[in-house]
Amino acid sequence: MTSQSSSQNITFAENKNFNIALQRRYALDRVFLTLSVMATLVGIIALVLLMYDVFTDGLGAINLGFLQNFPSRRPERAGILSAIVGSIWLLITTALISFPIGVGAGIYLEEFATDNWFTRFVEINISNLAAVPSIIYGLLGLELFVRIAAPITAGRSILAGAMTLALLILPIIIVATRESLRAVSDSLRQGGFALGTTRWQVVRELVLPQAFPGILTGSILALSRAIGETAPLITIGALTFIAFLPPLSLEGFQTPFTALPIQIYNWVSRPQAEFHTLAAGGIIVLMFILLMMNALAVFLRNKFQKDRV
Repeated sequence: MTSQSSSQNITFAENKNFNIALQRRYALDRVFLTLSVMATLVGIIALVLLMYDVFTDGLGAINLGFLQNFPSRRPERAGILSAIVGSIWLLITTALISFPIGVGAGIYLEEFATDNWFTRFVEINISNLAAVPSIIYGLLGLELFVRIAAPITAGRSILAGAMTLALLILPIIIVATRESLRAVSDSLRQGGFALGTTRWQVVRELVLPQAFPGILTGSILALSRAIGETAPLITIGALTFIAFLPPLSLEGFQTPFTALPIQIYNWVSRPQAEFHTLAAGGIIVLMFILLMMNALAVFLRNKFQKDRV
């Protein structure tokens, strides 16, 4: 009886200690949940206040003249036509440069490259480059594309700016491509090999169509980051005042340019309150373009996923 009662006491003590530890864990979970909700609310409230301030100041500045006029020293005549066209030129040129290189590099590293020291070295550097500040890419683009490659890019041109932005987003596209390819089941590859196809045929006909929605989504989101960058464009010498549009020819790639972030930065730096209102309007236009690009990424992802099914 004595040994039985002592074992019951030990079991009761263990259960009591377990309940106390469990209550402490639940209490810590509630504290962590409360802190997480508070941090989220702080970010959301700050964003809402910022958006309210921008829309309050900038909605009145957006009209047809604002979208069709060139920049001017007079606020009532200033517009963002050259900045919008410059951003479109940059976006298209950056996509033409970065998409094939980034997707090709991701396919090679994930599907064809052998596991050796060189491949691991490249993978580590790609992951590190994705976190490098954009101003570093601006300095690199200034030396490589504006100075060294001046005979090709014509100096501070659209092509130099697009190459700089392409360097900025290449690591993101490569990582997105590899993650999308990695998400494809290996059974699909093994089935293709069992039919006697080559590795490239398996990748081209089976793996890549399955991974393409994720690759496209990652690439569009990377381009969304590029179109909102200011520091690299300022570093390579993008102009703040342009009263002409690039010609729709190969010469257009070698013309000076401006972009929406540069124009907004120029207006914000001026002391007149009218230019600050124009800057708020430019921010709204830039946000609209970014939202449209993100919506396009979601639409294309869902469309390709439905087509696969």
